[in-house]
Amino acid sequence: MSQEGNRLSHIGSGVLRPKAGGELPERLKQLHRDLCLVLDAHAVDAVAVEAVYGARHARSALVLGHARGVLLLAAAQRELPIYEYAPAAVKKAVSGDGRSDKEQIRKMVQLLLGAQFDGPADRTDALAVAICHAQVGQFAGKLAELHREQKRAGRGNRRHPALRLTQKGS
Repeated sequence: MSQEGNRLSHIGSGVLRPKAGGELPERLKQLHRDLCLVLDAHAVDAVAVEAVYGARHARSALVLGHARGVLLLAAAQRELPIYEYAPAAVKKAVSGDGRSDKEQIRKMVQLLLGAQFDGPADRTDALAVAICHAQVGQFAGKLAELHREQKRAGRGNRRHPALRLTQKGS
């Protein structure tokens, strides 16, 4: 996805799925390789992820955590900033309601990007996180710049309270 002012454009999207049935370490290795190819093929300037608060099954949560760790590693290896957003924040940024269902989110993603998306909900979920980052990340980036300017001007080390919403690890 790219952004010019308030206009968002869909560049490309998809879902990476390692071969089913293999051992977990091999599947994670394949996922890492595929993620690296995607990150290197595009001019990625940041990575946005959805925070994981729970899952229906412990095994699903564990596997999701492994896959998420691979994504964070691939981004960190490229020194890309990583931003994390709560699921309700993503839903609110896309649809205006933090409790929207997957179908509402899919429809809003299609409307906002002016494209039809078929296939797994994972694809539109990822695009929703990107849309959230485009909206919230702009604001967070401006706050971070304001903080840097205040620090350079010698106005102390006080952080603006909203800066806690910015880059993971800040």
